[in-house]
Amino acid sequence: MMRMIFLAAAVALVAAPVAAEPKVGQPAPNFQLTDANGKRVSLNGFRGKTVVLEWNNPECPFVKKHYDSGNMQKAQARATADGAVWLTINSSAAGKQGYMAPAAAKAFAAKQASKRSAYLLDPSGRVGKLYGAKTTPHMYIINPKGTLTYIGGIDNKPSPNPADIATARNHVLAALTEMKAGKGVSVATSRPYGCAVKYAG
Repeated sequence: MMRMIFLAAAVALVAAPVAAEPKVGQPAPNFQLTDANGKRVSLNGFRGKTVVLEWNNPECPFVKKHYDSGNMQKAQARATADGAVWLTINSSAAGKQGYMAPAAAKAFAAKQASKRSAYLLDPSGRVGKLYGAKTTPHMYIINPKGTLTYIGGIDNKPSPNPADIATARNHVLAALTEMKAGKGVSVATSRPYGCAVKYAG
């Protein structure tokens, strides 16, 4: 009898619905996170603006490729100069590569020549899993109506070599340019590349 109960419980767990990852053309799930300065930030607070989400792990070689070269900062500057909001999210769990306590995150964010709008902390991984973020970096663009218009890698050169940046197509900047011109995003999805997001477990 007990064996049958355990089997039934196992089947129930397998059959339990799993939240589907959002896709391009669908509404971006709302979230609230605390930034490196201790301020609560809500995605819904930016409705009416284009929003870029960037998953970040400062210790990842692929992230260092784009930050040490200044490539990510240049992309942030271009995006925010055009009125976009750029939210960088760290979903590394405590004890995992890239995790930062709030004080360390504040110091880290301050020393970077970054043009991001906020550095958000997601140590539980709740928001990362909500969006299906798999790598650092993993990029998402949300239009002013709150709809996802791009999901994928920052560019088409999946390597940690900064020399590849010069010949890469920056998918994020290309999408933002097309959106500003009132056009559809020609490359709306791509395969993200980088280090796996360091979720708990």
